[in-house]
Amino acid sequence: MGTSYQESSSLLLQDLKVTIKEASLILPSEETLTSERKSMFLSNVDQILNFDVQTVHFFRPNKDFPPDIVSEMLRKALVRAMDVYEFLAGRLRLNPSSGRLDVDCNGAGAGFVTAASEYTLEELGDLVYPNPAFANLVTSQLQTLPKDNQPLFAFQVTSFKCGGFAMGISTNHTTFDGLSFKTFLDNLASLLSEKPLSTPPCNDRTLLKARTPPRVTFPHHELVQIQDSETTTVFEATSEHLDFNIFKLSSQQILMLKEKASESISSGCVRATGFNVVTALVWRCKALSSVEEDLEKESTILYAVDIRGRLNPQLPSSYTGNAVLTAYAKAKRKALLEEPFGRIVEMVGEGSNRITDEYARSAIDWGEMYKGFPHGEVLVSSWWKLGFAEVEYPWGKPKYCCPVVYHRKDIVLLFPDIEGDGKGVYVLAALPSKEMTKFQNWFEDTLS
Repeated sequence: MGTSYQESSSLLLQDLKVTIKEASLILPSEETLTSERKSMFLSNVDQILNFDVQTVHFFRPNKDFPPDIVSEMLRKALVRAMDVYEFLAGRLRLNPSSGRLDVDCNGAGAGFVTAASEYTLEELGDLVYPNPAFANLVTSQLQTLPKDNQPLFAFQVTSFKCGGFAMGISTNHTTFDGLSFKTFLDNLASLLSEKPLSTPPCNDRTLLKARTPPRVTFPHHELVQIQDSETTTVFEATSEHLDFNIFKLSSQQILMLKEKASESISSGCVRATGFNVVTALVWRCKALSSVEEDLEKESTILYAVDIRGRLNPQLPSSYTGNAVLTAYAKAKRKALLEEPFGRIVEMVGEGSNRITDEYARSAIDWGEMYKGFPHGEVLVSSWWKLGFAEVEYPWGKPKYCCPVVYHRKDIVLLFPDIEGDGKGVYVLAALPSKEMTKFQNWFEDTLS
């Protein structure tokens, strides 16, 4: 059975008692500030991701690197980082001639905040459990700046009474996807250790520019045109009360799911990967947990696919922009109830395989013509194998890394396991109470 963490929610600290000590702007080096001012094109994939992503990276105490020393090291390293990541010191602007967002690389600076909590790291409890109070550890808005001049990137170092600390990082999603953010962290760690960049970044977003003229050559069931210009996302917060629950899958359980899937996969083009089997499990549970009993109703699951290696020519692995597209799988609920588990895994794999060079270019051109967003019944957002916790800073690797979670009924999150062999995964779902009960029952049924 998957381990459930639901009962822990009542034990979470509601307030981390964080006091802001200093908030300031970090500016690029004089050389970067005096160079020719430029704007950075944003692709159609970047354009729809104008919202902040907040992550927290927790570190154990290290007597050689107390939080004050760490803060000073980070300030200096971030100045150097902005020499190659110029857009991090810029501001998002609507280009009046094109009607598109771009980044004005004006050197206005990134946010830097130092803070202190009255708690020790241990007193925070189980870091795996997504405590909404972790938002105390991140700054996305500097109070001293007007709303239209907020940084795209802000860093907060929060010290704990034990000597441990957290790095809270807020980035506008137009700046990075998960993989390029991991590369940024690796580069930051290199600069902190006075080493050359581990991977010099490729900031040319025109590599994902739409074709002229745009050509939509595939049906894109994963995308929906937004008529209402006020709508910013199809995955809006719900006013319903949501239970949230974490289901832990060990590496052994994932292996068991792979074996179960392999018994009924008929296509030689689809593999029973860890991601495919966990996504298939989530899809089955989410579709069958609906209060609607109509088994003829279609269910669509969405999940991100990295396209760097799928394009021709391939994108550089160091590409900093958003190089992920939304793959989808859809089926009637009846099929998700009755088909062998391997067939569900197969549909997930087929959705990923669908994204070829031409399909990706077609999706980007669709965005040029119609302006829309991914749309489905459920989105799987995976932080599982991004490797943020593997970054080696001068003071060591993080104890744990996680996004600041704002629960959405239609989004299921995958987190890496920090216990055992580290190859397991945590599945976070937020659902109304009755649906959560059904979700948990189907989760256990599929594992049995």
